Amino acid sequence: MKNLIILLLFILLTGIAVLDFKGKISVVSKWNVWYTLFVMPHIFLLAVIFEKYLSVWSLVIICLYCVYCLVRLHICPVLKDESENLRLIIMAGGRILLLFGITAFLMQSLAYILLWNVIQRRVIPNQQISSQILLIDGVITAVCVLLLLLNGLFRVYFTSRRLGIVRRAVFLLIWWVPIVNIVMVLDFCRQVRWEYDHECNKVILHKVRVDSRVCATKYPLLMVHGIGFRDLKYLNYWGRIPREIIRNGARVYYGHQEAMGNIEDNARDIQSKIFEIIEETHCEKVNIIGHSKGGLDARYMISEYNMGPYVSSLTTIATPHQGSELLDVLAKLPDKLFRKIASLIDLHFRNLGDRNPDCYTSSRQMLPSYVQEFNRHVRDVEGVYYQSYALVMKNVFSDTLLWFPYAIIKHIKGPNDGLVCVESAKWGEFRGILTNTYRRGISHADIIDLKREDIRGFDIKEQYVKIISELKEMNF
Repeated sequence: MKNLIILLLFILLTGIAVLDFKGKISVVSKWNVWYTLFVMPHIFLLAVIFEKYLSVWSLVIICLYCVYCLVRLHICPVLKDESENLRLIIMAGGRILLLFGITAFLMQSLAYILLWNVIQRRVIPNQQISSQILLIDGVITAVCVLLLLLNGLFRVYFTSRRLGIVRRAVFLLIWWVPIVNIVMVLDFCRQVRWEYDHECNKVILHKVRVDSRVCATKYPLLMVHGIGFRDLKYLNYWGRIPREIIRNGARVYYGHQEAMGNIEDNARDIQSKIFEIIEETHCEKVNIIGHSKGGLDARYMISEYNMGPYVSSLTTIATPHQGSELLDVLAKLPDKLFRKIASLIDLHFRNLGDRNPDCYTSSRQMLPSYVQEFNRHVRDVEGVYYQSYALVMKNVFSDTLLWFPYAIIKHIKGPNDGLVCVESAKWGEFRGILTNTYRRGISHADIIDLKREDIRGFDIKEQYVKIISELKEMNF
């Protein structure tokens, strides 16, 4: 009878493993995993306690099944995936392993305390034997839980984009602190969950739009960068945005004006680029998207260089149309010191490719007093559609790069993105303030995807798709 039970047990567990391998069932379902995590570490202890009731082969079969479940859990913990992306599959599996690992740690800690009392008082009265058994059982349990946590951490740490450098660095410093490390791991799991949901939504959206070409505007797009940056080939100023809008049908070109050029010189560069685009594509006009000072460069080019007939629309994002109060603060520095700092910056950007960098002039051209005079002379051209967007950071913790200028402008002018206040960003048809529904807000750097970071509650790439699709609807 005992041999028959062993045979049936072997056939049952083998059948389950085969069906799981073929994808008919899954041994990593929630309840089966909890059972495995609770039973597997104590298989040696159970063998001692129930040695009178179970044969060695029965215990071996149960042990092999539990080992199979654990191996399966470590290799492929995700039951169903919607992303069709290997990175996301690995990352989502890491989150599951971390949650299982933390729960198993708490569950086994409580179980170990209870087992100590039961074994010492009722099962094995011999103190020496019970201590040895509990030590072996504890080592097996610790290894099982530790492997879950290490596998999960490894997966999440090296695949998630949302964790960022700061979270990773802090965790490396304080991973050994009890309770704090658990809190950080749970935060990792939360970030990964948001990232996974976000990416899955993108996959669904791409499938819906596969043939729609929502960004295929009538005229090509010319993207104009702000001060202090260049249009580099391998480090795009606009981050992941161009790839997304090109995927949806956009034709994208870049201004290639100088990083520290003054408005007049940069406007000439943009003008030349527009003529190149028209010659290459045989189109009549272009749509311009300008970020920060790039919006002023584009406005000057359209108005002062008679480029109205070649520009269909100008969209400015976080452009200081009324100047930046931060420059007012910097302008209070002694003029000699300001010029010395500017000359050092010019030297740096000349090495990066600027032909005629002029940091002193280009920075002072964003003073509120200068821009007021600029606006009196640089008038909008009839036939060109002007629209603008503003951004808002919600606190000094919104952006680690811009927290200090944010605090200064917040004190002087109120809501801002770290460099430009809301009122200054308005020009033409004001399309509103871009921010998210959470505490972070959107900064001057966020809107160009500078950190290549997915922000909860705000999809930067999708925002540009929306802006450009609206231009398409307006027949631009």
